Amino acid sequence: MDLRQLVMVSNLRDPIVDSLCDLFDIKVSFNDPGVAHFGLENAVLPVGTDFLEVVSPVEENTTAGRYLDRRGGDGGYMVIIQVDDFDEAKNNVKENNISVVWESEHPEARAIHLHPKQMGGAIVSLDWMNPKESWKWAGPSWGEFVNTSAVQRFIGVEIQSNDPEDMKNKWQSVLRVSPERVSDNQINLDNTWIRFIEDVDGRGPGVCSFCIEANDKEVLLKKASDLDLVQEGNIFIGGVKFLLS
Repeated sequence: MDLRQLVMVSNLRDPIVDSLCDLFDIKVSFNDPGVAHFGLENAVLPVGTDFLEVVSPVEENTTAGRYLDRRGGDGGYMVIIQVDDFDEAKNNVKENNISVVWESEHPEARAIHLHPKQMGGAIVSLDWMNPKESWKWAGPSWGEFVNTSAVQRFIGVEIQSNDPEDMKNKWQSVLRVSPERVSDNQINLDNTWIRFIEDVDGRGPGVCSFCIEANDKEVLLKKASDLDLVQEGNIFIGGVKFLLS
């Protein structure tokens, strides 16, 4: 089980996508027409074999639009976790009395979205792929768009809350992560982590930071500064802080 795709939400998709591409030397592999079902447009960008997605509302009264209003602008939105046993993951969700708000079933991909208010902090999607290394949501030829000259993969994600301990415990239970893989404020998956922190900006519960493995942190930070993407020593794009590892 690991993070595989992290999602940002923005009132305007393309400026965020342009900043991500300019800083990280990554490219859009797919614009998924399926997200129109949610009143959205999107762009999916490979980060090695992981993925960033940017979604924006194109209709009135969408879940994403209400989220933007509630949190006062752009920010982190979804955490998509790839699971090895989909049926077991669904059973864990049911045992924890968490509602499934959307489900997708394909021979090559299965996914469920968990009720965001019940989970807290993010829309969580649990996804299974066949074969495991594939990723249906990034388009049929996403491998052709991979560029790891600047960044390699995701390391983790930070989620803020007014009660991080309670949120951590809930996520640990739903994901069924063993106690020995949990530290004071962090759930450790196979190769990635989810960290729960206090609300740092007064925007309320939500995804606040993505951690990415960079080839050269100093070079990337300098480039971010040149692109005017640095605030108080940290990289910010679309309301999300990007931590470099």
